[in-house]
Order: sequence, then C-alpha cells, then structure tokens
Amino acid sequence: MALATRTGRRPSTTRTLWDSTVGKKSVMAVSGAIMLGYLAAHMFGNLKIFFGPGDFNGYAHWLRGMGAPLLHHEWALWMVRVVLIAAVIAHGVSAYQLSRRDIKARPVKYAHKRRRASYATRTMRWGGIILALFIVWHLLDLTTLTVNERAWAGHPYENVLATFSTWYGNTIYIVAMVAVGLHVRHGFWSAAQTLGAGNARRDRTLKFLANALALVLFAGFVSVPVAVMTGVVS
Repeated sequence: MALATRTGRRPSTTRTLWDSTVGKKSVMAVSGAIMLGYLAAHMFGNLKIFFGPGDFNGYAHWLRGMGAPLLHHEWALWMVRVVLIAAVIAHGVSAYQLSRRDIKARPVKYAHKRRRASYATRTMRWGGIILALFIVWHLLDLTTLTVNERAWAGHPYENVLATFSTWYGNTIYIVAMVAVGLHVRHGFWSAAQTLGAGNARRDRTLKFLANALALVLFAGFVSVPVAVMTGVVS
C-alpha cells in the first residue's frame, strides 16, 4: 500500500505474486522441478560409466556438442547451465525468504517440537546448505578439475575414478547424496501440495512417489562411487 501511495502506481502482478508466501512457494516448486529433471538426467548419464570409458567419455563429449551443427560447441550446454543456475538461485532465495518470514511470524520457539514433523522436514535447511557447498566442490572437482589432484583434462572417466579413489571424495559425495535424497523426498511432497496436486485421495500415492524417487536418485548416484570402491568400475 505504501509503495502504491509513493509512486502513484500499484505494484505489478509479478511483484505482488513474488511478495506473497504462495508466490514464493510456487517459485520453489517450479525451480525444484527443473532441478529434479536435471538430477534425473544427470543420474542416467552417470550410469554410463558401467559401460566402460568409451561410452562414458563419448557421452561427456556429446554433452559439449549438443545442438550441433545448429549451435556452436558448448552453446547448448551453457544454455542448460544458465537455466539451472537461475533455478538454483530462485530456489535458494525463496527458501531463505520464506524461512525468515516464518521466524518473524513465530519469534518465540515452540515449547515442544511437533512430533509429526519428519526427519527430512526438520533438516531441509541444513540439507540445502550441504547441497550448496557440494555443488561448489563438485564443480571444482570434475568440471574445472581444480581440486582433483590426479585429473586428466579431456578424460572424464579417468577423472571420476580419480575422485572416488580417495576417502574424502567418497565421503563428500555420499553425504551429499543423502542430503539429496532427503531434500527430494520432502521437496516433491511440498511441491505437489503447493501446485494443488495433493488431496486426501492422492496423499498415499504422492508419498510413495516421493519416497521412491528419492531412493532411486540416491541409489543411482551412490552406485558410482561404490562401484569404484569395490573395483566393479576400474
């Protein structure tokens, strides 16, 4: 109201939607769906490592040549990166602002914690921080090769083996994938509610899908370091 009085104009529909709790939750749901789609595609790409260095390196090189000859080298890949970065930022900003709004609305902590809150629900905040830190590490490890001591530029298969041949590489990755599973489990459920897909009849199905999706993603991603540690992939 103050903004409308000062400028003589009413806030735009987009601004009004963004300022609302429902709007921020919708942004979180849509940006989360984009990241979930990326995670699924990334997981399937990672599984190509089980078919040997030829297939895995070929897939990695194909990513950089997507869209050719219409698009130049890495153009399509950078388009994907820009969309993903925008989704991550929108998701993080929305989550932070909703968290701050929730704290302001309830400045006094509950005398008793709600027992019905799931472990994933209670750990969404620190889970998001873990994932943000992991993204930075993952990029430095397998994209820029900055922290991968035995990295070999142009050889993704060998670089993955180098990463998962170290105890810290495996530990960081597996802990992050636990956070991914918990985040997806709760996030899928929350997004369904926000977008109006949830109701009393669908609740059981949605919970099953959330659990199944989180488990599949966790198992798919973790299978790679486990395979390297056990010698299945070498």
